[in-house]
Amino acid sequence: MRTISALLPTLAAVILTAATACAPADETPSASSSAPAPGSAECTKDTLTTLTPGTLTFGTDQPAYPPWFIDDDPANGQGFESAVAYAVADKLGFAEEDVTWVRVPFNAAIAPGPKSFDANLSEFSITEERKSAVDFSSPYYDVTQAVVTVTSSPAAQVTTLDGLKSLELGAQVGTTSYTAAKAVNPDVAVFNSNDDAKAALTNGQIDALVVDLPTAFAVQAELTDGAIVGQLPAGTEDTEQFGIVLDKGSPLTACVSKAVDELTADGELARLQEEWLAGAGNAPVLT
Repeated sequence: MRTISALLPTLAAVILTAATACAPADETPSASSSAPAPGSAECTKDTLTTLTPGTLTFGTDQPAYPPWFIDDDPANGQGFESAVAYAVADKLGFAEEDVTWVRVPFNAAIAPGPKSFDANLSEFSITEERKSAVDFSSPYYDVTQAVVTVTSSPAAQVTTLDGLKSLELGAQVGTTSYTAAKAVNPDVAVFNSNDDAKAALTNGQIDALVVDLPTAFAVQAELTDGAIVGQLPAGTEDTEQFGIVLDKGSPLTACVSKAVDELTADGELARLQEEWLAGAGNAPVLT
């Protein structure tokens, strides 16, 4: 599922039809496409079957929000998912000028049927249900949990996990965020929704709110004087993962997965995550 809430009130209805606050604690996302990666000789620009020969067409939603895209312009290469797209294109032999973008609503991108894109990045969580309608690449991002607060809260001064243990944390019931919060402090305030939890944070009933990182960026923007304290270390529970969406049975799936795997192995994905999520997003990992 997509883990982003509305950044602006006027967009709330649109965003929330394609999003939820965070993954249910008992959901087990799939890791990658089942197609085996071919040899490198088969994953070259001149041998790949794309919608437009010699061009790699990426899709994303509109608007596309920071830190995934910057200035709602996926073609500028700025933002985590835009940078990942161009890195994948480079691995497949496509230069920047060989890449084009189309806008596709979130739900339409994962619906069955022909696509107007070769590959799509819009914070799509990999699930078995979705894999019945579309292909996914290998995962390019493991969703982490983050702590959000307001600058007037004592949580705003925290820089370590130990600093959180004496504070009042809140989380939405039945989510991976709640599980992560309990691992820090068993006495977690439980709310039916993140909207309820945000109200409690604003009113000073809790010191900080635990949500997944994509939602944390949105919540930070929605709150007056909102601030991200940092990311929680990965736990032992099943990890929610983002994957690139392709048409079901796409001839590109294995090669796109191979490119993602290479970006993981050579450290480029980690570098881009540090630049756009931890660095630009001001969400350091708490230890």
